Amino acid sequence: MQHAQQKLKSLLNQLNTVIVGKSAQVQDCVACLLAGGHLLIEDVPGVGKTTLAHALAHTFGLQFSRVQFTSDLMPSDLLGVSVYERGKDAFIFHPGPVFAQVLLADEINRASPKTQSALLEAMEEKQVSVEGETRALTHPFFVIATQNPYDQLGTFALPESQLDRFLMRISLGYPDRAAERALLAGADRRDMVAGMLPMLSPGELEELQQLVQTIHAAEPLLNYLQDVIAATRSGRWFVQGLSPRAGIAVLRAARAQALLSGRDYVAPDDIQAILPQTVAHRLVPVGDAGRGAVEQVRAMLDAVPLP
Repeated sequence: MQHAQQKLKSLLNQLNTVIVGKSAQVQDCVACLLAGGHLLIEDVPGVGKTTLAHALAHTFGLQFSRVQFTSDLMPSDLLGVSVYERGKDAFIFHPGPVFAQVLLADEINRASPKTQSALLEAMEEKQVSVEGETRALTHPFFVIATQNPYDQLGTFALPESQLDRFLMRISLGYPDRAAERALLAGADRRDMVAGMLPMLSPGELEELQQLVQTIHAAEPLLNYLQDVIAATRSGRWFVQGLSPRAGIAVLRAARAQALLSGRDYVAPDDIQAILPQTVAHRLVPVGDAGRGAVEQVRAMLDAVPLP
């Protein structure tokens, strides 16, 4: 456990040298990957979404492929295609970019729903069905997707079923004045990312993911989590409540957060820290709320009594 703490601390430090002044969001991203979940980064162009995605892949020591999603991207561009080779007198399958440990899906909401849904099976079942044959993906497999806000031109809203496959959705926001000065005066971030050293081997990442599963969640904490889930379903805060899959996702993310905080048990603080990022993208506030989903989740948390 002690050794794991040291590893995670140095990993976070390396990421924070590139993504300046965003330590809370960086910790959320690391918690998301430790929990084995997919990550969605939503924000306006130019605040460092793609840089963060590259930095995560480099630091975790994972082999990655990047796809720029566009309106004419086809499912076969992602999954791969069989090409006839005359010498072998057969169709040979050429795997697409989805056959990597990390898929960076840049501007995912610019692709048509047809292509977005091609990712669904890959994200949930870690396999793809191409031309009647099911092929397993590499292990570990993460999707780190970036998207622009929906009010921008040429975007298609992600379907609810796909949003539900993302463990977390985070937003970076503009840097504060000190962080922006560091960006203006410092080295080019892309060069810094290219020079980043992998901090984990795939084996160590698997050990950490198994360690996350062993973090203890006591009965009172599970009662609290169920109270929170029941509050989302009450009809007072949201149009529809959280699914059982979302409840399991919250607990996984809270366990990873507890590990990053140096504890071997989950505290209510962990659930409160990760809840807005983990559930806001799955929920629609009731019509008269007058708040966005994240603010509504925070307001609901304040109303649920602690154990």
